[in-house]
Amino acid sequence: MAGALDGLVVLDLTTHLSGPFCGMQLGDLGADVIKIESPQGDSMRGAPPFVEGEGAPFMLWNRNKRGIQLDLKDPADLKVFWELVDDADVVLENFRPGVMKRLGLGWDALHARNPRLVLGSISGFGQTGPYASRGGFDLMIQAMSGLMSVTGPKDGPPYRIPLAISDVGAGLYLTVGVLAALQARQKTGEGQWVETSLLEATVSLGVYEAANYFANGKRPEKLGQAHRGSSPYQVFQTADGWLTIGGAQQNFFRKLCAMIGQPELADDPRFKTNAERVRNNELIVGLLQKEVAKRSTADWMTALEAEGIPAGPVLHHDEVFADPQILARGMVAEVEHAKAGRQKTLGVPLKMSATQGGVRRAAPTLGQHDDEIRRTKGRVKTKGGK
Repeated sequence: MAGALDGLVVLDLTTHLSGPFCGMQLGDLGADVIKIESPQGDSMRGAPPFVEGEGAPFMLWNRNKRGIQLDLKDPADLKVFWELVDDADVVLENFRPGVMKRLGLGWDALHARNPRLVLGSISGFGQTGPYASRGGFDLMIQAMSGLMSVTGPKDGPPYRIPLAISDVGAGLYLTVGVLAALQARQKTGEGQWVETSLLEATVSLGVYEAANYFANGKRPEKLGQAHRGSSPYQVFQTADGWLTIGGAQQNFFRKLCAMIGQPELADDPRFKTNAERVRNNELIVGLLQKEVAKRSTADWMTALEAEGIPAGPVLHHDEVFADPQILARGMVAEVEHAKAGRQKTLGVPLKMSATQGGVRRAAPTLGQHDDEIRRTKGRVKTKGGK
């Protein structure tokens, strides 16, 4: 089955995570993504853990790409790059603003060479504004976006969440932007420059916090495990582990009260509506926690599922990747790497009835496809870029 983006050629100049994550998604959906690296290679090649000397993180988010080494400061290699641009649909980059222009590869130059080309750019803070020239990583973006200020225990210090949410969020937004620009090209015949930043992406994900601040002008407080707009809606400790329960919906809450043998709580003025429960969250959670702690996670899951109340156990990653739902949905895939051999990787989360994406090839070793790409000038020789 051909992918939805089969035949599309993407030149991926990006490094680290945000840009490569965008390139990975386009590759997962069928595009022929050519990862262009300096002779030194993407610095993420050196990030542990390693399998046969190959960085596992790099291998995961650079799958479904071919690889070539180009020194864009070398005239001969720059000539090869421009020849690739002639046949490309998309160029991705995440240099600091201004670097592409200094290399002679800015939007004006690219657009003049190939008017149908879409340029996708990610930076720490955006191409304009007082912080445009700053470098930005996920760590400081989590801090400056407000995310750290609302994460962690109520009375604790600011917390960084371990997921690289700023990088991945920006990569997701750029993917949407690139696809939108390609759709617009269908109408106009011309490409455009699409850009986003780690900061904007992360700020935009804080929808509850923004709504609260815009509504009352107050700083959103740190809530720990509680939810800003729903109650009960958090983690509970069971007799043998941890369980999440989403019981804020009125019918769910009434059933939950009956399950713990206290049906009268559903009509208690302090808990009668979701808004009242949010206001008295600590009290209702305390009452529920006493009862939840008396039974095992498995017992609670059976009982809650029978009542149709959304719930889920807190799983470690070995449990996640053995979970029957994860396996049934194809979220664990396998691929053959040139050096590391057979490797497991994440599957494709989008499911499409007619043009399903997939993991077609492993991440390239440094310069693995140099000869092939130079010989063909990047043109796709077979379906899916294989």
